[in-house]
Amino acid sequence: MEPQDDKELWDILGRVPEPTLSPFFARNVLRKIRQEATRFERARNWFSLRRLAAASAVAILLVGMAIATHHPVSRTASANDSDVLAKIDPQDYDVVADLDELIAWDENTVWEEKPTL
Repeated sequence: MEPQDDKELWDILGRVPEPTLSPFFARNVLRKIRQEATRFERARNWFSLRRLAAASAVAILLVGMAIATHHPVSRTASANDSDVLAKIDPQDYDVVADLDELIAWDENTVWEEKPTL
């Protein structure tokens, strides 16, 4: 930009005093540089205990969900049902029949209108 292009602007810029630096400018800049965290300190601050605990909880939850959804459920129990029925002792049928009679008798006696006491 030439001074002839905008004479008013150059007049205003000519009247503005030049900026002066503080005598402590260099000291302040060096202090700021020393106080600025190093790359290692910034990484260490980013991996705080709170963030690591939250990230661990999320990771455990995701692994658990993946195992629960992708782990095949074994269907071998239904194949062995016929073996279990074959191994039942005939005396067990008598016990079950006796239990059925006992349950029926208990249901009838509990709800009687006349208590025996």
